[in-house]
Amino acid sequence: MVTQIDANWNFLDFVYHFVMFVFYFGAFLLEAAATSLHDLQCNTTMIVEPLLNDNQYNINVAATIFAFMTTACYGCSLGLALRRWRP
Repeated sequence: MVTQIDANWNFLDFVYHFVMFVFYFGAFLLEAAATSLHDLQCNTTMIVEPLLNDNQYNINVAATIFAFMTTACYGCSLGLALRRWRP
């Protein structure tokens, strides 16, 4: 006996892409905020130095770009999932 799952797969696909879009958008915002701290000066024991060194800054820039591109891809997938789900 075969049991079928009664689920609206287009709706579940839409929900999945929406959740992933929100998470990646949040990651993009946090990464962009961390990258913007590059010029912030940190005063530790009377030595003023940048909060992020150049290597950390370059890594954060790459992560910000990747997070933006992934967010844009999930945004496009979200739009297509919405088109499939709506009658």
